[in-house]
Amino acid sequence: MSILRPSGIYFVNADQMGRDTAPNLALNMSTDTVNAPVCSNLPLSLQPQLSCPYLDPWPEHADETVQVDWLIGLFTHCFSAQRVRLARSPDEPEYLPASECQPAQILFAHGFFASALHEISHWCIAGTERRKLPDLGYWYAPDGRTREQQSLFEQVEVKPQALEWLFTAACNRKFRVSLDNLNGDAGHGEQFKDHVSIRAQALLTGSAPIPADAKILLAQLMAAIRPHRPLELNEFARHQL
Repeated sequence: MSILRPSGIYFVNADQMGRDTAPNLALNMSTDTVNAPVCSNLPLSLQPQLSCPYLDPWPEHADETVQVDWLIGLFTHCFSAQRVRLARSPDEPEYLPASECQPAQILFAHGFFASALHEISHWCIAGTERRKLPDLGYWYAPDGRTREQQSLFEQVEVKPQALEWLFTAACNRKFRVSLDNLNGDAGHGEQFKDHVSIRAQALLTGSAPIPADAKILLAQLMAAIRPHRPLELNEFARHQL
C-alpha cells in the first residue's frame, strides 16, 4: 500500500520497524523526522550555486513531460550514488526500498511534476532506517477518513508539504496544499495552511532545519531555474495558499 496516494492517509507501521526502533518512530510520527539527515541552514540566497554540466538547461517553455524528464535527470545526478531513482508511476505513488539488485525507487503519480516534488519531499525527510522500508514505513488509509484520521494526516503532512513548497517555488511553479480527503471529513484546512506557511518560512530563514538531501536539490534547482532571484519570505506568506 502506498504512502503517498492522492487520496489517503498514512500511518507508521511499527511492526516493520522492529522493537528497537518502533518506539522512537511512534514518538516522532507527527514530525516525520526520525533519523532524518540535517545540516545547518543558510539563507538560500547564500547557498553554493552548484552546476550540473551534464544536463540540458531548464526547459522553461516546454510541456510538463519534458520538464519531468529534466527533473528526473537532475535527481539522478544528485542522488544516484545513494542507490535511489525517481520514476513515473502509471498509477499511484509508491516507494520501493533498494534490494541487492535494484536501487530504491520513488514512484510518483501519473508522471505529474507536482507529485514528483511531493514524493521527493517525503524521501528527503525520511531517515536512513525508514528509507529501507516499503512506503517509508507507513500504511495506507483510503479517502473517506474520519475527522480524527484527517487530523492525524494534517499533522504528518505539514513538514513535507512545507518543503515541497520550497521546491515548487524554486521551479517557478504555483504550490497548492493537499488535504486529500474528498469523500470524508474536511478537517481543518485553513489551520493546516497556516501551519504549512509557518513551517515553510521557518525553513527559509533557518529557524527550522532543512534535510541535507533537500538542501542539495534546492541548490541545484535554484542554480538552474532562478540563479539570480533568491527565494523571498513573501513568497511563502499565508495569503499565497
